[in-house]
Formats: sequence, C-alpha cells, structure tokens
Amino acid sequence: MPDIALDNVLVAPGAVDTKEWLLLNQDIRLELDGAVHNLYNFKFDQAERQFRSLRRRYPNHPMAYFLLGLNTWWKIMPSNTYNQQYDELFFAYMDTAITKADTQYQADGHNYEAAFFLSAAYGFKARLHAERHDWRKATLSSKRALAYLQKSKEANGLSPEFVFGEGLFNYYSVWIAEEYPWLRPVLWFFPKGDRAVGLAQLEQVAQKGFYTAAEARFFRMRILGSAREGNTAAALTAARTLTKDFPDNSCFERAYAQNSFAEGEFFDCEKASRDILAKINQGMPGYEGFSGRQAAYFLGYMQQYQYRNFTAAQDYYRRCVVFSESVGQTEGGYYLFAVANLGRIAASARDIPVARNYFQLVVNQAEHKSDLYREARAYLKKHPLTAMDRAPSNLALGK
Repeated sequence: MPDIALDNVLVAPGAVDTKEWLLLNQDIRLELDGAVHNLYNFKFDQAERQFRSLRRRYPNHPMAYFLLGLNTWWKIMPSNTYNQQYDELFFAYMDTAITKADTQYQADGHNYEAAFFLSAAYGFKARLHAERHDWRKATLSSKRALAYLQKSKEANGLSPEFVFGEGLFNYYSVWIAEEYPWLRPVLWFFPKGDRAVGLAQLEQVAQKGFYTAAEARFFRMRILGSAREGNTAAALTAARTLTKDFPDNSCFERAYAQNSFAEGEFFDCEKASRDILAKINQGMPGYEGFSGRQAAYFLGYMQQYQYRNFTAAQDYYRRCVVFSESVGQTEGGYYLFAVANLGRIAASARDIPVARNYFQLVVNQAEHKSDLYREARAYLKKHPLTAMDRAPSNLALGK
C-alpha cells in the first residue's frame, strides 16, 4: 500500500498474507461505500441489505456481522443509548463477529484483521454493557478488547482503520481515570494512555480512514466539545461537516445545533433545530424525543430572548416539556430550563399562580445547590400561595 513509512510500522506490508483481508480489499471498499454512507445517514434498511449481501458472499468472515452490529448500534444512539429495544440484536451480531474472527485468529495468529474485529466487537460490547451499568461484563469485554487491540496495533501502518481503537484507548483511559477515580484500581491493570496522542490518532483516522472515519470524526467532535477540552468552536466545525456529509443523522445534527448554540451562532442553531422538528414530524429514523426536546428548547430560548415573542417561546418550551416527558428525561437539563423559563415568562406577565406552578416544579426536580433551585425557591417565598391562587389556570403546564 502507498504512503507507508516502514520505520513506524511494526509489521511490514509483505510480512503477512493479507489477500483474504476484506479491510484492505479495494473492490469491497468501493462496493460498501454507499452502504457505509447509508449507515451513518440513518438509512438503516438500505445499509442492512448491502451488509447482508456481503454476508452471503463471505459467510465465514466477521466483517459483515460487525457492520450489521454497527448498523444496529446507531439505532440505539439517538436515544443517548437509553433505548434497549435493539440490545439483544446488537449483542447477537457482535457475538457472531467475535466467533467468526476468533476462528480466523486461532487458525493464524498473525491475522491482524481478525484481531481488529475481535477488539472492535468486544469494545462495542463493553460500551453498551457500561451504558447498562453491567460493570462486570463491561470490564471483561474491555480487557478482551484491549488484549486484541495490543495485537492488531502491530499492523497500524497497513491501514488507518487499525489506529482507531488505539486512539480511543489512549484518550479515554486517561479521561476515565480522572473522571471516575473509583475505577482507578481496575485501570491499574491496563496500559497507560496518552490524551494528546489519542486525539492525534483520531484525527488521523478521521482524515484517512474509511470504515472507521465517521466514528473517529464523531468521537473527535464529542471530545473537542467536552467540558474537559472546552473547544466548542472546533467541535462546531466538526459537527457542521458531519451534518453536511450525513444530513439525516440526528446525532450529528443535534450536535450541530448544540455547538452552534454554545458558540452563539443562533441562525445556524435555529435552522438546524427547525429541521430536527420537521424530521420528527415526518417520522424519520432516529428523530424522536431526545432530539425534539433539545431543538424545542433552543427555539424557545431564541423566541424569548432574541425575538421577544413570548407566546411562541411558551409554545416551544411546552413542546420541550412534552418531549422530555415522553422519553423520561425530567430530572434536569432542557426540561428544567424550559420549565424555569416558562415560570419567568409567567412572572413577567404577573401571572403568579402559573409562575408558582412552574417554579414549584423546579423546586421539586432541581438540585438544591443549583441556581435554578435558588431562583425558584426565592420566587415561591416572595409570592406565597393565596386562596385566589388556587383557581385553575389555562396556562398550566403543557396546556
């Protein structure tokens, strides 16, 4: 393969037999170009048909099963992984990929492609086990993923796909140790990571990868926009290009709206938010309450503070409340900010009973040390309930 610096490659290209490796097969890559795009553009049915076609021709290779599992993973992602509807199918695909790859690896200990799929499949399983708070299975899968990662990275120079897992490990092993101190005894048994190297490796895969490029771009965007890195300008640039390339991916579009809002790019935020709500109304895959609550909140905020259209702001905030309730996200975030702003609007209109209703909800739900709690508590203390206030109002929450 071209552009390989042999001094940085642990395994020279001619040292192993790669003719059966689908990751390096340019014909397969051309064939799957549309399928990979469909996956990340949330055209799940089309992508699945193409991956099944690959499986029919290569029934003993792990690639098709892994890609089918990845296709299923992205059905889970729009709900911030709360949706458990696809768990069983996801694990089934990844377990089959592991079985197929393990057979190849046992037959040839230098089959770094098999090691790659073993590492990747175990890694994705670990992610979902962690999301489900099954720490025993998450730890076990992580250890197995790392063991095969150590093997597959010997072929990093053969393809940027092999670098993806190492990049994630290098960054997140440091992040986890700092964010979750109680996991440090577990991490003691893992190699040390390097945050800067991990981010650079993800950038390399984002630019030069094929199968893992979109994943690397997504992780890089999330890392840059995180509280730790605090580079929302760079995260916005990444989100904008992802949304341009995959306009029907709700996770990418949601990140675009969020980073636009954080950067004060309200025109872009409004455009993306309206597009999200329109796609929810159309019933497009991946567009549901998690995306809707964010989009509705942003639009409500802009109507309130930019356009001073309080009627429209109330409508969007109420929609945010309904979306949040529909997905069980009522303990903070957009839900409480929407309720608090509804309370502020009612207070400005001197509608004390309605304002009290909203602020009482904030007091019931918000953290006691938060600014929202203190504000709501102060309003309730200043405006105690009277007999007149007990009359029902047509501005009650969600009406």
